[in-house]
Amino acid sequence: MKDMPLTVKRSIELLGIVLVGALLVIGKDIIMPVIMAFFISIVLLPIFRFLRKYKFPEIVAIILPILLVVIFVGGIVWFFSAQIGVLAADFPQIKSNVNSHLKSLSEWFSNISHVSTTEQMKFITEKSDDLLGMAGKAASGAAVTLSSIFVFVGLLPIYIYLMLFYKDILLRFIFMWFKPDHHPKVKEAIYETEAIIKNYLVGLLIQVTYMTILLGGILLLIGIKHALLIGVIFAILNLIPYVGALIGNIIGVLLTLTSSTELWPVITVLGVIAVVQFLDNNILMPKIVGSKVKINALFAILGVIIGGSIAGVSGMFLSMPIIAVLKVIFDRTEMFKQWGVLLGDERPAKSPMTFPSFRKKKAIPTETGVNK
Repeated sequence: MKDMPLTVKRSIELLGIVLVGALLVIGKDIIMPVIMAFFISIVLLPIFRFLRKYKFPEIVAIILPILLVVIFVGGIVWFFSAQIGVLAADFPQIKSNVNSHLKSLSEWFSNISHVSTTEQMKFITEKSDDLLGMAGKAASGAAVTLSSIFVFVGLLPIYIYLMLFYKDILLRFIFMWFKPDHHPKVKEAIYETEAIIKNYLVGLLIQVTYMTILLGGILLLIGIKHALLIGVIFAILNLIPYVGALIGNIIGVLLTLTSSTELWPVITVLGVIAVVQFLDNNILMPKIVGSKVKINALFAILGVIIGGSIAGVSGMFLSMPIIAVLKVIFDRTEMFKQWGVLLGDERPAKSPMTFPSFRKKKAIPTETGVNK
């Protein structure tokens, strides 16, 4: 590989990226549960080691952490089921509020466009029929989607159990890929990968907890209806970098509009979300996760978009930890070090155009990836 021309090396790298992408697209239903189980296994490793330290049988030490995950996920499902029940009970009031908002919007649109209310209702009726037709087609595939979700969730505990049980075989397999001279670097990369995944995912769990308490608690004190539901939905969606916060704001506004005929609750919700997000982005989250994962914003957004296009919501959630693991591997591989630089946010202190030393594969003075 070292004796190959530069163009051949780069062509092989790009071809490898294309092949990996194609493999993910074709085998996403198999690969995504495995990746998810791998990350969850890393998070559960400390609990497993703790139980083994106190002489618990290996099988028990594996099953107990998995049960904790199942109970946690069951609690989330129960909460959303209860909240959906509340929404269903309030459906007559929600319908009345929506009609009120639509009437106000129709009058406002009539004033600025001179399109009569009758013409607007005709247009809305036509589009509603189109939407119902699209919904019917989507519903035909809902059973397949639902079954795939059950398969995904059902396979996770099995994969997690087997990964924890056979972790030593997997580690030996990884070491056997490399020459003995490289084993110290491989060991260092494994430890750092484990630390990054564990700190990142635990940090996100902490983030969901405090954002739910802050956002839901403040909105509850103010008197906003469905405050806890707004808080939980926004906190979970906020795990998707950049895109999730926007979707969370939209859902928060829609839930508020359906529960009130006034405008001030919407402004209040947006204001509280903005304040909580400011605290999260600038004070809380940098201390919890920011120092662990150094990924620049460009590839964080691209990762979310590509992950979403490949594997849907699960791909969007997993994009950041996958990129973080890739960066750890690239940084410790001389052949792929440039890819680690591309993914990171360590900007050169000076322009590589004027300082040739900053073009080489070696440590250089850097600064945080912020705009000047």
